[in-house]
Amino acid sequence: MHVLILGAGYSGTAIAKALAPAAQSVSGTTRAPEKLARLKAAGIDPLLFDGDAISPELADAMARATHLVQSIAPGRQGDPMFRPATPPLEEVMPKLQWVGYLSTVGVYGDHGGGWVTEDTPIKPVSERSRERVEAENAWLDYGARRGIPVAVLRLAGIYGPGRNALRNLAEGTARRVIKQNQVFNRIRVEDIGAAAAFLAGRGIGGIFNVTDDEPGPPQDVVAEAARLMGVEPPPEIPFETADMSPMARSFYGENKRVSNARLRHAGFEFAFPNYRVSLAQLWASGTWKQE
Repeated sequence: MHVLILGAGYSGTAIAKALAPAAQSVSGTTRAPEKLARLKAAGIDPLLFDGDAISPELADAMARATHLVQSIAPGRQGDPMFRPATPPLEEVMPKLQWVGYLSTVGVYGDHGGGWVTEDTPIKPVSERSRERVEAENAWLDYGARRGIPVAVLRLAGIYGPGRNALRNLAEGTARRVIKQNQVFNRIRVEDIGAAAAFLAGRGIGGIFNVTDDEPGPPQDVVAEAARLMGVEPPPEIPFETADMSPMARSFYGENKRVSNARLRHAGFEFAFPNYRVSLAQLWASGTWKQE
């Protein structure tokens, strides 16, 4: 297995680490030169990629890759691997056997707090979610044409070491914004890595929700983190009067409970099935402090 991670950020790095034991090589891209050393320290062969120009070094990694994970957001120009200036994938990645595309549960849009599955009709609200749908379809169509399994991983809100309510409390940035009946799903970053490795190792394609078992109000996560730390939780702030960025506020415009039953039925077991188990492990291990 020769792995290439396009966009080896927080989730991409976790996937690289999960795939490494079964891989002969793991390469990953970043657009930021200052992040190259961090990727190398994580056991990833680091490559620069701005989403447009393919360097000779990246071309070599693409030619070698058997397993691709695409984590780069498409943007208005579409997925970087399907832009007009990009050579056909079958030419630049002739050995490809499996693709994992990282998408978002945002593609489902708002369902008034109801449950959604992979079979629920999608109705993306934000422009970024509509772009993800286009990219999902491009990859699924490519896989169908080439006979290559493509797994679309629709991710819930991502957290883990260095990015969690415990650290937010310690840094004084945690808030308890209250919107009646609002719930979110979330997913521990290590479970994203393990899910990708599970699907890649078995050559499984299709659409999968990668999310915890327990959608819940976001303020409850902050309260649980405060309980573990033995501190007072921050005061409740009504959503209507909360000072929030337009992007942060837009997340509250979508309310749904996302099912992970398909991934579980495939045989995958989550190490962190809910935020209480996960926060307790982060706190006990001390890994909440840094990535």
